[in-house]
Amino acid sequence: MQRFTDRKVIVTGAGSGIGAATVARLLDEDATVVAYDVSEAGLAATTAAADEAGNGKRLTTAVLDISSEGAVAAAVDAAVTDLGGLDVLVNAAAIQRCAHTHEHTLADWNDTLAVNLTGTFLMTRQALPSLLESGHGVVVNFTSTAASFAHPYMAAYAASKGGVLAFTHALALEYSKQGLRAVNIQPGGVATALAMSTLDKMPEGYDIGLWAKQTPLIGGRDNEILGDPGAVAAVIAMVASDDGRFITGTEIRVDGGAHA
Repeated sequence: MQRFTDRKVIVTGAGSGIGAATVARLLDEDATVVAYDVSEAGLAATTAAADEAGNGKRLTTAVLDISSEGAVAAAVDAAVTDLGGLDVLVNAAAIQRCAHTHEHTLADWNDTLAVNLTGTFLMTRQALPSLLESGHGVVVNFTSTAASFAHPYMAAYAASKGGVLAFTHALALEYSKQGLRAVNIQPGGVATALAMSTLDKMPEGYDIGLWAKQTPLIGGRDNEILGDPGAVAAVIAMVASDDGRFITGTEIRVDGGAHA
């Protein structure tokens, strides 16, 4: 499929996991992509994968902290200039801090919201004029299953994703008559660096039994318990393409049935 021919895309969190898988999928479908991440090494790996697939000429990468208002403004404006417009924004960047809620530090709370919620807002706000100008702009945000289902010891992360959920709904309605679509993707049980490190970040004395409902019913490839980030990227590609033209202001859960 070549659903993204002549489509210009920005992807954050592109140095690993779902962000990197999304870059690969959209490049395979002929998109031109500008990819951002805080990890230079991660972006180098994403670039190497694109080069190996023969798609590297349509990929530009740069290090970006999406919680910095000035850096976001400069980066998005530069991307739009280089791309000659913008059709799709994929806000995949996120961080995760874990603690007993009564021990959660204000610094960790603020850092989590700064990246996950404020960063999503800053990227979207800066990209909106160009997305609206395209006439078929799409914003793809990530709420995680944490926005709708209990995730213990992750109060800041869950709160940030709940904020993204509400923000996306407001966005979808506010700009619906201008052709913009905004959709939430809710991954769960996916083998990303963030997810794979979750238990390592659990506080002392945590109850593993509280996570009993987080296991996917459908595993990944080769009998793996967690799902492949590429499975989420496939849904993103559908939503962001014209195949998803009747989808906006909603959530699509991609969790292998963990919350069935």
